[in-house]
Amino acid sequence: MGGQPFAKKSLGQHWLRDKASLQSMCTAADIQADDTVVEIGPGLGTLTKVLVGKAGQVVAIELDEKLARELPDRVPADNLQVVVHDILQFDFNSLPAGYKIVANIPYYLTGKLLRVISEAANPAATAVLLVQKEVAERVAASPGAMSIVSTTTQYYWHVSLGRVVTAELFTPPPKVDSQILILERRGIPLFENVDDKRFFQLVKAGFAQPRKTLLNNLGSGLHLDRAQAITLCQGAGIDTGRRAQTLSLEEWRALYGQFNT
Repeated sequence: MGGQPFAKKSLGQHWLRDKASLQSMCTAADIQADDTVVEIGPGLGTLTKVLVGKAGQVVAIELDEKLARELPDRVPADNLQVVVHDILQFDFNSLPAGYKIVANIPYYLTGKLLRVISEAANPAATAVLLVQKEVAERVAASPGAMSIVSTTTQYYWHVSLGRVVTAELFTPPPKVDSQILILERRGIPLFENVDDKRFFQLVKAGFAQPRKTLLNNLGSGLHLDRAQAITLCQGAGIDTGRRAQTLSLEEWRALYGQFNT
């Protein structure tokens, strides 16, 4: 098997060995003996070792073929399945309902991964992701500091923040600290009778240029004239001078109600 592989910068690889941080991730996921847990990018298997001791089945999805090949030797366990695959192309329908995701995520992957796991036809019940601290805070933001990623993620999940994991606990250390992001899938949709695609068409238009007012963004993004955009906002009870980052999910729902009539 040889010595420890070098982390590949192109894959955003940073190995986490801190036992307390690894344990915190598993605790946040509330892993039970009958759970199926998906680990994304297991790398050298430090988190995998903890997961196989707690879960019924661990599905480790690794893009790096060499690391995937070596993982069963690093973590000998009957309940470990290693899959060489790009997680963004993975078929989540192949997993049992109610599976969980626990993973140390390469920073470059975070935004796309959040979208993929949110929109999956067979979504995880829980996702505990170690991500860049700034990104974790952005996803968990409140109205006033919202973004398209926080609005989208909170639409599908209850979002909370866990332990901060400082850069020096990784090998090699990244340039910034990380934080555990905890996503609990909503048991029922946040809003009834909402077409997700049309809802996010509205949200995407609203956030198109964050420095501009919601009125200007909706007008240009939805091809509305100024009078129509004013009617849309006023019908939802939203001041036309506000910006998208100030809106709550409930206010987006009110806008959607006007937009969809």
